[in-house]
Amino acid sequence: MASIYGLRMFGMFIVLPVLALYAETLPGGRAHALVGLALGAYGLTQAILQVPFGWASDRWGRKPVIATGLVIFAIGSFIAAWAPDIWWTIAGRSVQGAGAISAAAIALTADLTRSEVRTRAMAVIGMTIGATFAISLIAGPVLTAVIGVPGIFILTGLLALGAIILLQRAVPEPEAPKPRSDSAGQWRRVLTDPQLLRLNYGIFALHASLMALFVQVPFMLRDNGVPSVQHWLVYLPVLVGSVLLMWPAMMRADQPGKGKPVFMGAVAVLFAGQLLFALAGHSLTVTVVALLVFFAAFNLLEATLPSMISKFAPADLKGTATGVYSAIQFLGAFVGAAVGGWLSQQYGPGAVFAFCLALTALWLAVSTTMSAPPTPTHASYSMGET
Repeated sequence: MASIYGLRMFGMFIVLPVLALYAETLPGGRAHALVGLALGAYGLTQAILQVPFGWASDRWGRKPVIATGLVIFAIGSFIAAWAPDIWWTIAGRSVQGAGAISAAAIALTADLTRSEVRTRAMAVIGMTIGATFAISLIAGPVLTAVIGVPGIFILTGLLALGAIILLQRAVPEPEAPKPRSDSAGQWRRVLTDPQLLRLNYGIFALHASLMALFVQVPFMLRDNGVPSVQHWLVYLPVLVGSVLLMWPAMMRADQPGKGKPVFMGAVAVLFAGQLLFALAGHSLTVTVVALLVFFAAFNLLEATLPSMISKFAPADLKGTATGVYSAIQFLGAFVGAAVGGWLSQQYGPGAVFAFCLALTALWLAVSTTMSAPPTPTHASYSMGET
């Protein structure tokens, strides 16, 4: 599952460092608003379609829905590779995002893991995403020099099709939930459950903070003497170090009675990392330490949040619940980037850090009244005939 998830995320991440420069070579690509739309169209369709894909996975099964999403992603990749102008690039990126399989993939992972090890399973996926992001920052410019951006789009489309083969051959079938009739009451259960609401706000705050901070972080590194082409030399060791720091806490997160303290501790560490950013000024050392602290908490929360969603959600509505969760995650990324950029332009970096700290302080406050995660003792699935 981590490989399938990683192959798809590779298709999203690898074009980020090169798409803007490539877009300038296309008709209409010198309009920065359209370049921004090409970058953001993926996330917009992701946010819109996470809930329908999660609901569909509850109704028709996880694997068929994931395979369909990968096909849609591949089609979008091929459209973007062929695109003769910026508008077709936007269309291709929109179709890529329409393969919104995150909710179904998280629900499938939850179906196939015991509660005792679920956070670790989610962490493997989270670490795969982090590694994919780091590799993409390096591989994007290198591959562009060899096969060009259209070649990268073709490559990502082929990788998505390859992921379908991996899904069918290597991933067992989960036990299907008992079918239920559709009703407004079922949606109300997901959208109004106080535990799920707390977690959904958490993923919103986490990704809004991430995107808002990274309106400022690249400039902080540059102003502290790190050229933009060498930023990956900071990010890569920070990501590795953050995984090492968060691993002991992650191993405790699924132990009885430890889930809530570990979770709240991670939110508090996230707040501390943001505070370090606000105090860093022109110190490269403090900026790097802030990155390390922030990503240690971010990686742990990225692993524990989907696990907790799957534990609190009704068994027959996991796909729907994770669909709402994933949609709010992408909404948080959009809001964080938009508000962070506006605050930075209007009021400066201090306003961006204050925005992030306020989001996280509210998250810490609402988490204090959260129930301890339930601890079911078993999961059932079929490996098929042997």
